[in-house]
Amino acid sequence: MKILNIKSLAVATILLVGMTSCDDFLNRPTEDSYTIDGFYQTDAQCFQAVNPIYNSPWYDFQRGFVKIGDVLSGNIYYGTDNAYQAFVLKSSDSDLKNASASLWSVNAYCNTLIENIKLKAGPDVTQTTKNTVEGEALTWKAMTYFYLVRCFGAVPIIHNNSEIIANNQSNSLYRNKIEDVYTYIIKCLDKAIELLPAENATGRIDKYSAYGLLAKVYLTKSGYGSTDGTRNAEDLAKAAEYAKKVIDESGRVLTPEYSDIFRLANNFSDESLIAWHWTIGTHWTCQNTFQSDLGLNGFSELGDTWGTYVGPTVDLQTAFGENASSFTRINTDARRKATMMMQGDHYDYFWADKGGFDYDWNKTTSSDNALTVTFASPTGSNCVKNIVGDNQDHINGASVGLSRMSTALSTHLLRLADVYLVYAEAVLGNSSSTSDASAIDAFYKVRSRSVASYVKPASITFDDIFKERRLELACEGDYWYDFVRLSYYKPAEAKARLAAQERGYWNNLAAYYKGNIDNSTVTVGSWKVAESVIFFEIPFPDTDLSANPNLKKEPVSFDFSSISF
Repeated sequence: MKILNIKSLAVATILLVGMTSCDDFLNRPTEDSYTIDGFYQTDAQCFQAVNPIYNSPWYDFQRGFVKIGDVLSGNIYYGTDNAYQAFVLKSSDSDLKNASASLWSVNAYCNTLIENIKLKAGPDVTQTTKNTVEGEALTWKAMTYFYLVRCFGAVPIIHNNSEIIANNQSNSLYRNKIEDVYTYIIKCLDKAIELLPAENATGRIDKYSAYGLLAKVYLTKSGYGSTDGTRNAEDLAKAAEYAKKVIDESGRVLTPEYSDIFRLANNFSDESLIAWHWTIGTHWTCQNTFQSDLGLNGFSELGDTWGTYVGPTVDLQTAFGENASSFTRINTDARRKATMMMQGDHYDYFWADKGGFDYDWNKTTSSDNALTVTFASPTGSNCVKNIVGDNQDHINGASVGLSRMSTALSTHLLRLADVYLVYAEAVLGNSSSTSDASAIDAFYKVRSRSVASYVKPASITFDDIFKERRLELACEGDYWYDFVRLSYYKPAEAKARLAAQERGYWNNLAAYYKGNIDNSTVTVGSWKVAESVIFFEIPFPDTDLSANPNLKKEPVSFDFSSISF
């Protein structure tokens, strides 16, 4: 990795954590000029130290989060010539560079925090606090490596920044084998579970957050290294066991109304197990900027939205049973409207002070002409998730107004519904279908929340679960990793599913929607990717490769006897 990401970031963390790094998601950190030896002296200071890991170092991963998770996977359209959509991603891609730098920055923050808690915590800090803070940092570290291994494959395991720096190894690290990276993630989570409380403060990671992530890790790992198209039975059993603990013991429940999960008022939803908790403050990188990239041009008063030409794909619309060439909305699945705006939709939670927002290509303004939006999505739809609305909507939800390219909307990385579907898939395992009552119940709870007419089935298949995951988690930065998981044991099937997607756009929508139906037709411009260009390991950024030539070499085994937790 670049020396900036290990050495400089570690030094910055030592100087800034808990002091002036960022407004945290619960309380503003103390802004006095502490020395590192003078900090970590109270329980409050220790929690202040971990709070920034819930937002700031993740900031530069936001665009990569969308482009890898949803553009590469075929959920969001960015243009048929876009590198992610067309599978022509190169090491020089700027969003890829930022994503990599961000992930390694998170790891550096976590490593430094864990070291400081062990070495600098004063006598007045309780053992419970030390355990909790370390457990939160270990869970974030595991989440970071979970993204890294599913994006880049084999990556270096950096357990302790200080040792790497002291040994002058920053630019000479070798990649470690994928199976070792998964072992490391599991070790981090096992230790986190040992340390974390069953219940933590609102919005913070607890024991069940770690259990949920561990279940998803085991499910993903289960297929790696397969030579016969099956998954490891022991890994599947562990995935089911840990997911079931969350389901049965956490006390968490699904949010009754699906769309409510993604509103500011529910930033700390009971359904959310792990989330980025963004804030609007004086320090850049603490804020959520998704609305700027994904929101319709003119959607806020600040002129900071430019997502008119970005929207859910034709293929995702089809998965929901919708068709942008029709004026009639099906709306059998509440998740569709909560995920994508389509012609004729009305949203009472956007522009609430103006009577709500109408997605209507015949209109260009709100009811009082306060805002003007541009309707021109090539797919006939625009994003709903990650969007807040106008300034008053933000005040209504967070008691504070918008700032330019800044919202406080939390980004949910692991939800209870995800764990339900992990459980169902783990129980299904290598079978073609399952009639297991608990697996069906988990699946049914997720689907029936949004599809009121859904009747509990007698059995479910892999296709049922794979599609349900797409519909439930669409535009939440997750779908690509379902393909990575599938590619571990059935690479040809993973490629075929991607190659079958419609990644094109509708022709002549503007004329069609603006009332000239008799004189206009709308057709979809078929555009697909060839299986031969589809890949499941993203290239390392060229900046990392030039700084560390060893990243180009074959991965090596990691010496686990050299570390301790």
